[in-house]
Amino acid sequence: MILTLTANPSMDRTVTLDAPLNRGAVQRATSVVQETGGKGVNVSRALAMSGIRTLAVLPGDDDDAVLAGLRAAAVDFRNVPVGTGLRTNTAITEADGTTTKINEPGPELSPAQIEALLDAVVAESSGADWVILAGSLPPGVPSTFYTRITAAVREAHGASAPLVAVDSSGEPLIEAAAGVPAPDLLKPNAEELSELTGIGTGDELERDHELAARACAVLITAGVGAVLATLGSEGALLVTSAGAWHAVHPPVTARSTVGAGDSALAGYLLAHCAGELPENCLRQAVAHGSAAASLPGSTVPSLDQTTPAAVVVTPLLITLPVIEPNLIGSTAGPDAQEEF
Repeated sequence: MILTLTANPSMDRTVTLDAPLNRGAVQRATSVVQETGGKGVNVSRALAMSGIRTLAVLPGDDDDAVLAGLRAAAVDFRNVPVGTGLRTNTAITEADGTTTKINEPGPELSPAQIEALLDAVVAESSGADWVILAGSLPPGVPSTFYTRITAAVREAHGASAPLVAVDSSGEPLIEAAAGVPAPDLLKPNAEELSELTGIGTGDELERDHELAARACAVLITAGVGAVLATLGSEGALLVTSAGAWHAVHPPVTARSTVGAGDSALAGYLLAHCAGELPENCLRQAVAHGSAAASLPGSTVPSLDQTTPAAVVVTPLLITLPVIEPNLIGSTAGPDAQEEF
């Protein structure tokens, strides 16, 4: 079983245009799609579509539209009531796949509600293979929340504790990457990888795969178990203490990039739970992400909609860096020393 926590879930509304977005003008949409969303929710939706047992933990009242969407999608969940409606995120997708997102902040959670979410994750994660901590944190939740949950899950379950993955951004991601205990898997995109390590820019890391892999290696040296870095149309990287790989799918016609990274994480988890080698976990991650980009709105693909055989995986020879304390989240670059 794979448990996901989405502390800041949403109703995702995707507006599709047949022309470029014209700021300040009136335009007509060709379609509007509304789906239950949030990073962890999207991962659970993708897993459930492929027949993998999953549980989504999230805030929200029983009658909230987000929870109604999970029921309609046959995704099991445990919710913590918050007494107010959840947020709506709006994505505007142009004909060439360019997507503009407008995300609301979400309801502020009280200290009691924060503790209830943590307790729910600890209680429900008994016997799980993975715990996925995904997405932004709503107002009121400290940026160290994901590190607290990681520690609580490992303390509660000991040697049988599930693996923990974090997919977030900004301060929550930085805190998780530098936290003790560190997660077993971190899933940044290129921009987030640059922010975490101070290496290159997002655009540079998407183009230069070896540079991006060296940035991932900084996180491995800091204690993170593995890094799955998504690089947009350039595919993705997987870096562990045992090796590094780049994978890319042949170009697809992008209809919406909303949720593509979440689908990539779901693909990785599907393969990992099936006992696949790291490079094949990466292969399925890229296949899932590419399939998601070819679908409208925040639609997630099932396993049979992906084409992992089309993905080209290339091993990379990089160096294991020696880093200074507190490098993560700074702008200083490490010196690389040891090959792996």
